[in-house]
Amino acid sequence: MAAKVSMSEFQATAVDAIPQITNSVRGTFRTHKTKKLQWRQVQLRKLYWALEDYTPQLLAALAKDLHKSDFEALITEIDWLKKDCIFMLDHLEKYAKDDKLGSPDLPPPFSLMNYRVRKEPLGTVLIIGPYNFPVQLLLAPFVGAIAAGCTAVLKPSEVTPACAMVLKALIETRLDTTAFAVVNGGIPETTALLNEKWDKIFFTGSAAVGTIVAKKAAETLTPVVLELGGRNPAFITKHANLALAARRLLWGKTMNAGQVCLSQNYVLIDKDVGPTFIEHLKQAYRDMFPNGAKASPDLARIVNHKHFLRLKKMLDGTKGKIVMGGALDESELFIEPTAVLVSSVDDPMMQEESFGPIFCIYPVNSLDEALNVANRVHRTPLALFSFGSKAENQRVLNEMTSGGATLNDAFFHASVNSIPFGGVGDSGWGVYRGKASFDCFTHFRTVSETPAWAEKIIDVRYMPYNMAKLKLLNRFTAKKPNFDRNGKVIKGFGYWAKMVLCLGGKGAKGAFLRWLAVLLAHYLYTNRFGR
Repeated sequence: MAAKVSMSEFQATAVDAIPQITNSVRGTFRTHKTKKLQWRQVQLRKLYWALEDYTPQLLAALAKDLHKSDFEALITEIDWLKKDCIFMLDHLEKYAKDDKLGSPDLPPPFSLMNYRVRKEPLGTVLIIGPYNFPVQLLLAPFVGAIAAGCTAVLKPSEVTPACAMVLKALIETRLDTTAFAVVNGGIPETTALLNEKWDKIFFTGSAAVGTIVAKKAAETLTPVVLELGGRNPAFITKHANLALAARRLLWGKTMNAGQVCLSQNYVLIDKDVGPTFIEHLKQAYRDMFPNGAKASPDLARIVNHKHFLRLKKMLDGTKGKIVMGGALDESELFIEPTAVLVSSVDDPMMQEESFGPIFCIYPVNSLDEALNVANRVHRTPLALFSFGSKAENQRVLNEMTSGGATLNDAFFHASVNSIPFGGVGDSGWGVYRGKASFDCFTHFRTVSETPAWAEKIIDVRYMPYNMAKLKLLNRFTAKKPNFDRNGKVIKGFGYWAKMVLCLGGKGAKGAFLRWLAVLLAHYLYTNRFGR
């Protein structure tokens, strides 16, 4: 575990100070200094070194709040964010550069007008983080906001108070405090923040709170990114590698003690291989925890008593049979990785998101039944996992919607910091990470610039209108359809010309035959379709 490092006691920000804080960072945006690429690069570099220098404090805070091991804290939080900073710095100049628009986007006359897409920061944004990955999930979108040139107010989770205080110190001692601020607190402070006007709100957390955020944002037409959770399904067919599926899914449920919005909530498995899978699951448990899960220095704990009791209630209420794990210790907020075999879709283990190291196994007769169950339980989960043949995995992708998907593993689609991540439907709106983080906080502004000398070319727009000029313009700008009224694609002159150009052999005779064929193709095409 991390070495002992002193941490400040949690202090909430005064509610009456919040309007002044938001006005200050908003005022900084109006100075336009954050639009300068060099300023953004400096802030990202400073954030990188702040993460490096504050690593002992962050490790200690994550251990205090979540009993998170140094290994998990580094790989999923601190090192992840340092890679984010480097990635964005490597690509920022390219991302921020205007996109020139030309062919095929523009008809020829409009190509004279210097069309381009300008990348501009949205303004002042609010980022609200969750408790499960309190460092990564607050600062990863923040990297995108800095890169885009926004000013920001960050709201860490009050459920992880040690992390919240370290994050506040990290931002306020290392970055430009005229542009960025941290507000700590609970419901009153969050409510005060939501009462302010923002140019975008980025929220990661539960669907219940996400609904409140979305409703409040709608009052001022504020765009929102919601990164929520969901009852994620895993599919296992009789063609799966059962030992591998057991090992990988158990990993997904033990990372951060299963407090991962991406981990499986339930496993839909072919009933013929269910018992074998459970045996492999038990073996995977023994391999990962040779001295038992409670004695493991690697397994995190449930974040607080409220969430411990919520998970305990699910286990107490299930009518299923515990087939792995099941031990609890409220004094240590410990819940053993637990699998429950259930026989009803209405079981609490199927109907509630666990967000912990517990999940259920539901045997099915076929993949048809599995897909029907999953689409009924939660039509748009954040993630899904499928272990089966290539054809079966592709069928799951085709017939089940999700924010992301991993085949033959647990949440690997979200394990790379440089590729887009986000939900769909009830599991969230919007994506971020990599270039998507820059795009998330950027306004793509189309700009055209018409030279004075082009006036004669575009004078068709002026009254009195001239139909002859309009027809002439359309000859250059309007493309004829390559389909008929029945929706059938027409094989045009170009197609037939290519066909005949390979006929006739070599030499003068061949060239002559091809020339005749082209003339014939043109005659047939124009007479048949009236061109």
